[in-house]
This record gives sequence, structure tokens and C-alpha cells, in this order.
Amino acid sequence: MRCAWANASPQEQVYHDQEWGRPVHDDRTLFESLILDGAQAGLSWSLILNKRENYRKAFDNFDAEKIARYSEKRIAALLENPGIVRNRLKIRSAVSNAQAFLEVQEAFGSFDAYIWRFVDGNTIQNAWENETQAPATSAESDAMAKDLKQRGFKFVGSTICYAFMQGVGMVNDHATNCHVYQTIRELGS
Repeated sequence: MRCAWANASPQEQVYHDQEWGRPVHDDRTLFESLILDGAQAGLSWSLILNKRENYRKAFDNFDAEKIARYSEKRIAALLENPGIVRNRLKIRSAVSNAQAFLEVQEAFGSFDAYIWRFVDGNTIQNAWENETQAPATSAESDAMAKDLKQRGFKFVGSTICYAFMQGVGMVNDHATNCHVYQTIRELGS
């Protein structure tokens, strides 16, 4: 059995089974997740997941150094790209977030070292009987959102931060009857 949200499509099943909730410590992957979670704001995760490969192509495989230097011409081209969400604020936020991301790497040695501080370096292990019991925010996502915003990040409200935390394994919100739950408990301990 898997978390009910993941049964909507084969792509969501693969994402759920192989990625969602597994602890991520690679800076590029963390940056990608943060940008995609911001892009999801007001939309469905399945839409963003379906466009993920297009995002990787359009945004130089989420190379923050390249994205931080995007010109107005490049931003205009992204606004014409039908393979991504063509929202001016979200696209501009990817550029400013890349700049802020590089500053965090400089200050903390890695984005990983910075972001995992919000959970003391360990996955928060929840035990929901049903994934609908999982909250949309937490004290940790509130603190993360506040700090990210102070550092110049955009589209990083507490709900987006909590979704990010779920995706990169900072919190285990798989239902206890999900076939992945115990694996994530072991990976995050």
C-alpha cells in the first residue's frame, strides 16, 4: 500500500516510491526541489512533476551559478517556453533564489549544511495513520520560511517550505501503512 495521493498516475507512484521523503543532501537537488516547490504554488504537484524534465532543460539542470546570471533576454525566452509554468514572478524568483542560494553556500559551506539545521540534521519522524493527518506547515517550516525570506528567497512561504521538507526527507510524512514508511524511517535515523 502507498500514500493515497501517489495513486493518481504512474509518474506520481514512481516519484513517491523512489524520491518523496528520502533524505537529500546534494545541493543541486535541494535547489531544484526548492524551485519546483515554489513553481507549484497554486498548482498541482502532478502538473509540476509532468514538467520537471522541461524545467531541467530550461533552467540548465538547476545550475544555480548559471541561473543567477540569467539576463532579461533569457527571462523573456523562459516566459515563452510552453514546457514550464510561464509565470513572470516564479521565473524571476528562480533567478533571485539562485543568487540567494549561492550566498547561503558561501556563508555555510553548502546549502545542505544550512537547510538541514532547521531539523537539527535529522529527519522528523511522524507517524500518521493517514497522510491526510499531516499538517501543511510546522514550527520548523515557519522558521525556515522566515529565514529564507530574510536571505532574499522568494516563493518560500511556510506551506511551500513544508512541502519542500517532505520532498527532500527532512520530514517523514508517509502514512504508517505505506510500503515506503519504514524505509524512510531507517534512512532518516
